[in-house]
Amino acid sequence: MQVDLLFKIAAVGLAIAFLNMVLSRAGRDDQALLVTIAGVVVVLVVLIDEIAALFTAIRRVFSL
Repeated sequence: MQVDLLFKIAAVGLAIAFLNMVLSRAGRDDQALLVTIAGVVVVLVVLIDEIAALFTAIRRVFSL
């Protein structure tokens, strides 16, 4: 796994945590929840390429 991928995920996590805290304190809990869900979706989209590469490597190793 690449270190820059970890930094990207951590940066998204920090940004989402900050936005969630600000929106919660402003009384906008519904928007805070939507921001959190959007952050999870963004991280999953980033990880899809890595998961695809993992499955490709597994197929190559086992000649499937």
